[in-house]
Amino acid sequence: MSSFPQFLSGSEIRQKFLDFYASRGHQILPSASLVPEDPTVLLTIAGMLPFKPIFLGQRSPEFPRATTSQKCIRTNDIENVGRTARHHTFFEMLGNFSFGDYFKEQAIAWGWELSTQVFGLPPERLVVSVFREDDEAFAIWRDKIGVSPQRIQRLGEDDNFWVSGPTGPCGPCSEIYYDFHPERGDEHINLEDDTRFIEFYNLVFMQYNRDAEGNLTPLANKNIDTGMGLERMAQILQKVPNNYETDLIFPIIKTAAQIAGIDYASSDEKTKVSLKVIGDHVRAVVHMIADEIRASNIGRGYILRRLIRRVVRHGRLIGIEGEFTTKVAETAIALSESAYPNVRIREAQIQAELQREETRFLKTLERGEKLLEEIIQQVKKEGKTEISGESAFTLYDTYGFPLELTQEVAEEEGLTVDVEGFNVAMEQQQTRSQSAHETIDLTVQGSLDKLAEDIHSTEFLGYTQPVSQSQVEAILVDGFSVEAAEAGTSVQIILDQTPFYAESGGQIGDRGYISGDSVLVRVEDVKKESDFFVHFGRIERGTLRLEDTVTAQIDLACRRRVQAHHTATHLLQSALKKFVDDEISQAGSLVAFDRLRFDFNCPRPVTPEELQQIEEQINTWIAEAHHAHTEVLPIAEAKAKGAIAMFGEKYGDEVRVLDISGVSMELCGGTHVSNTAEIGLFKIVSEAGVASGIRRIEAVAGPAVLEYLNVRDKVVKELSDRFKVKPEEIPDRIANLQNELKASQKQLEALKAELAFAKSDQLLSTAQTAGDFKILVAELGEVDAESLKTAAERLLQKLGNGAVFLASIPEPDKVSLVAHFSPDVNKKGLQAGKFIGAIAKICGGGGGGRPNLAQAGGRDPSKLKEALETARAQLLEGLQ
Repeated sequence: MSSFPQFLSGSEIRQKFLDFYASRGHQILPSASLVPEDPTVLLTIAGMLPFKPIFLGQRSPEFPRATTSQKCIRTNDIENVGRTARHHTFFEMLGNFSFGDYFKEQAIAWGWELSTQVFGLPPERLVVSVFREDDEAFAIWRDKIGVSPQRIQRLGEDDNFWVSGPTGPCGPCSEIYYDFHPERGDEHINLEDDTRFIEFYNLVFMQYNRDAEGNLTPLANKNIDTGMGLERMAQILQKVPNNYETDLIFPIIKTAAQIAGIDYASSDEKTKVSLKVIGDHVRAVVHMIADEIRASNIGRGYILRRLIRRVVRHGRLIGIEGEFTTKVAETAIALSESAYPNVRIREAQIQAELQREETRFLKTLERGEKLLEEIIQQVKKEGKTEISGESAFTLYDTYGFPLELTQEVAEEEGLTVDVEGFNVAMEQQQTRSQSAHETIDLTVQGSLDKLAEDIHSTEFLGYTQPVSQSQVEAILVDGFSVEAAEAGTSVQIILDQTPFYAESGGQIGDRGYISGDSVLVRVEDVKKESDFFVHFGRIERGTLRLEDTVTAQIDLACRRRVQAHHTATHLLQSALKKFVDDEISQAGSLVAFDRLRFDFNCPRPVTPEELQQIEEQINTWIAEAHHAHTEVLPIAEAKAKGAIAMFGEKYGDEVRVLDISGVSMELCGGTHVSNTAEIGLFKIVSEAGVASGIRRIEAVAGPAVLEYLNVRDKVVKELSDRFKVKPEEIPDRIANLQNELKASQKQLEALKAELAFAKSDQLLSTAQTAGDFKILVAELGEVDAESLKTAAERLLQKLGNGAVFLASIPEPDKVSLVAHFSPDVNKKGLQAGKFIGAIAKICGGGGGGRPNLAQAGGRDPSKLKEALETARAQLLEGLQ
């Protein structure tokens, strides 16, 4: 049998994967955000998700081949995290993709080469699976790769046929498994035995389209979509029993254990599970917050909040009393920053969000402890010795109070807990959740559904009224309905009527206050759930109770700012149609208090001249004081009048039409100025592409323009003071500095070349003789690649008949190599291009060139000595 593969760090595995496919024509693309562009998916759950529009034929690929390391989050198996060897919420998926380029045979060959030659996995330890009907893949594995038929398993549709949904692109897949116990033989291979096998690489052959009747027809372009689990490959190569003990996660676990004052190795299994949960979840929340997800009770914000609370709960289970998540996050940030710099850039936001959520949840736990005390007193009063499973589950579900803590406190009081009843209640909740949705219930919708029978939908008054007298219909805390809430509590409030606009159509929700005789609530956001307007806020003083009569008042200054921005987006679309292309249509927008963002379909960038025309036209329309009128019309009548609808948007029988006289007429339910003069000013900040065929303009309007200009005026003044020139002279001063810098760089390069020549001349005496040839192999310090090449040419000229191989380390993590061979060396069968390519691999790089002169690079200076010794030995052997 082959020897066990060498240890590789998680970072090395990631880089070797990307380098392998980059050397085979794949474009290395950065990881997409955990917040996907696809609105049908809450989080990025797979490496292929960013390419879904390409696979669906909705977008043309920029490159025929690509490779990525994609950060992903899945929470469908969250209860298994820490309990199995390989379940995670956060993981990295290494992938290579072909968009109608290569197909099965090439994908399989490269997958095998990567696994066995780059990662050094012994072939006899690998087992592959194919779809039961995929004879082509079976034959490739058997005949082209040479895998024994006994180690090729045919599996059914559930395991080896990938689908994107009931209809659409699909195809068979082939998976590669690592065998921890090949000594058990090939007679009874069971790939479901995860004590023996781990699936680490999945190759999807996307070759069919499935229609509504289930019929499969071949796709015009056959695609490849693969995924290798970074954590799984790390487990294999680092020889650890599970993914958690790899260098990708274990340092986080060690930090948590140190805070708790315990040792992981000597801990019992329950403690290890808690430590693993902390290690996994902290990775997840660090990356989620870095990708600008904020904790809330809705959508992906709810997932973030739930993960943070699980971290805190498991911290309590292992004996951590105070706040600790920010300390553990420091380790997670340090582990991730080299591959994902945004976690360090957003470190302050990560720490602030964690501290805020942890502090808030610790208070929730305190409320749970008070309720538990009341339950214990009631149980004793009734002469019982057991806390009911229903009570224990209420503590867990409503207050996040772990069952283990309930049991621990109960034991101190001489009581037990009905664990079986708790489990029944848990199963009932999971059944309700699964029947409602295939993933976790991520909104307050469940509570709203229960309330819907007792309360009416919210009446929106905000088009005409900034203030209303309203009645409190419902109060929710942490997604659960309560009768009252006190100062300091974050709440969601439903009123019978409201002036607050709920986030919709790109326009963010209003801000403001809800107040009563002795209560004040700051409203920070408003969202629409079903027919209810949910006001998200924090009680600043007093107690809010159900059926209170309150005053709801929006922040008029904020409303005016957002109205200016929203109406400006309509002017922007009209100007784009006028100056760029009449076929332009809106593809998305954001209307906020401080800015607007407008996405639109356009195959090319908008030129600077066009942007200037657009800006001037919009400011002209503003100065002309066009009346902006809104009215509600039947949709057919609105379209007949020429109102523009947003493509893909769903409208009811009646629609709200914004008519800016002489400029624009569009369907829009947002809030707007009554006259364009109210906007004041408009300024374009940027224009850029955000996706294939989609451009984005960001701009400011109204008071936000002054804020924007003030910032830039400050920068201009600072530059003017620093350069001691007038503002209008700054561009010339910078141009002069750039020219001076270029001249200095040329002088520096010349000095480096002279230094290289000086060093190289000293090396002539170290040349070795091999038959009729002279061989010189040496390192020249920090010399750049161009100077290294010049030095090699000069040395060979002085040596005469022979070979020169030089190396340098121009940067801390970069190696430069050059090989220069005389014609007679080529006649001996040594080619500089092929020779240097093989040597460069030792330093984690590659390269090539002509038979007589070639250059290469690498990323691992620590292996340079080994590379030079190998080059010397091969030259001596080849030329003796």
